[in-house]
Amino acid sequence: MSRFLRAAAVGLVLAAGTVATAPAQQAQPAMQAVDAAADPILAIVDGAAIRRSDLQTLQRALPAQFQQMPLEMLFPLLIDRMIDAKLLAIAGRKDEIHNDPDIRARVASFEERLVQDAYLTRRVAAATTEEAIQARYRKFVAENPAETEISARHILVASEQKAREILAALSRGGDFAKLAADNSIDPSGKDNGGDLGFFRKADMVPEFSEAAFALKEGQTADRPVKSQFGWHVIRVDKVRAVAQGLEDLREEISNQITQEVVNAEVARLRGGAKIERFNFDGTPR
Repeated sequence: MSRFLRAAAVGLVLAAGTVATAPAQQAQPAMQAVDAAADPILAIVDGAAIRRSDLQTLQRALPAQFQQMPLEMLFPLLIDRMIDAKLLAIAGRKDEIHNDPDIRARVASFEERLVQDAYLTRRVAAATTEEAIQARYRKFVAENPAETEISARHILVASEQKAREILAALSRGGDFAKLAADNSIDPSGKDNGGDLGFFRKADMVPEFSEAAFALKEGQTADRPVKSQFGWHVIRVDKVRAVAQGLEDLREEISNQITQEVVNAEVARLRGGAKIERFNFDGTPR
């Protein structure tokens, strides 16, 4: 066993203790009887079985680097930790620790959180169907038309006169990329012929965007454009309309539906419940 795995042993035994004693584990015997072939017994400790699913549950509670590892690689360490945890749990039950009021309160609190999560998870799953996601996406597309993007080039110079000289050179058949490399004071312009790639109107300063987005594909602005950076000679290479795809928005849509379901369900339950409030000291309001 590697030194890295040995160093994690203390943390794993603590996690194993949590998994082994969690109330959810009490529900496993029925599942085990049905799925014994796929969930073999890996150890028996004083009559209590430890199954492969117990190790899988433990692995999911570990740090990310352990969750990504094959379970077989962790098996020797995990099974020992699960045996230790089971022994501690059995010893604790023999001492009636599980009947301690504080323990029972913590178990009840843990169970309540599980029930809350499961209740909302089921309702969210019922609402977050593929049909619902696609309907929400269609609504988004209808309300948010595709946005125009352009691919443009520019040559940035310090004076209007210099910009007009470059425009004149272009009108005589000059090569835009070479003129950019020879004259642009934009460092990136010298390396790639002034190519700015695709961008949206809001991505550039207003003066530049207004001029660039007024051009058609293959068109060069007939006059220099002044911005805070200097004077620009602008050419548009491509124009396209871009809409966000379903997969780009799937997570955001799912989160929206989830929040709506939770809010609606809490509001519904509040509306049908008798709720009495008291002051911080417990006295009636």
